Amino acid sequence: MAWSKLKQNLESFLCPALYGRVEYRATSYRYLPDKAGNCYISVDKKNVFNMSDRTTLIRWYQTELEIKNDSDIQLPINNEEIEVVRKETKGKVPEDRLQVIARSRKLSQYAKEIVTAQSSLSKSNFTVVATKFLSTPIEESLKSDDILLNILALVDRRVGKKRILNMNEEMKLKHPVVQYFYELRLRTL
Repeated sequence: MAWSKLKQNLESFLCPALYGRVEYRATSYRYLPDKAGNCYISVDKKNVFNMSDRTTLIRWYQTELEIKNDSDIQLPINNEEIEVVRKETKGKVPEDRLQVIARSRKLSQYAKEIVTAQSSLSKSNFTVVATKFLSTPIEESLKSDDILLNILALVDRRVGKKRILNMNEEMKLKHPVVQYFYELRLRTL
């Protein structure tokens, strides 16, 4: 699909409050056929999301340790996770340490998911993912591990106010760029 048609289709699905604020842009290299163009998403004329540029407004994590040491990441720990640790340690660990161990395990898992999603995103092609978004149900895009599919779904008009408000807890577990677009959508409600 040609870029102009793809852009038109994506923009036709934007929620009315974000129309004109969120833009899909692309650069291309006319005389370098083997050089792929660069696609990005801008909000209020600022480049917010560019898959190949790490200098955008959103924090990109390089290692698992950066994610573990980021104080902005708050993952809720439930009783089942503490019970799993208690059973594995056979009750030999003090109560206060159980929560620390459970949180550390959850952060490790979260960090692996984030770094994996970022690495797959940097290798992916914007137009391929956008075309996939246009042909799949919105529920699949929201639940996907693909960062770009999550973003496209969050700014979509088919995702209503009630669904956006009910996604608060699961958005805490998403990449910061997905959280940015979630907050942007919340402000438009």
